[in-house]
Amino acid sequence: MTQSDLMPAELSRSNSVADLERRLDEAEDAYDALAMRLAEIEHVVSGGEWVPGEVVDRLIAGDHPIRVWREHRSLKSQDLARQAGISPALLSEIENGKKEGSIKTLAALARALRVDLDDLVPWPRE
Repeated sequence: MTQSDLMPAELSRSNSVADLERRLDEAEDAYDALAMRLAEIEHVVSGGEWVPGEVVDRLIAGDHPIRVWREHRSLKSQDLARQAGISPALLSEIENGKKEGSIKTLAALARALRVDLDDLVPWPRE
């Protein structure tokens, strides 16, 4: 059925439904934009950091989180080890999955990398 086939009252009703649907879509878009802006403001106020897609992709791919964050922060392994108070050899063993590292060691690495401790836990592989 085309609009020319509709009676005037039906045409008016059809236009008003379309108008209401358009206005609803616009309102939903405005709500989404405000929600995104609010999230950005909360993020800045909380001192958060945006994580680049490259970092996320590497974590999903199974790269060790400590190595990913170290490289993201442009730190050499010797510098990170020194900042965390551990030996470069231990850091290498942790990054290569040969050792897990104690909670104390992981906490020191998290502080040096400026991330939460849980950010250093390897992602599960499927």
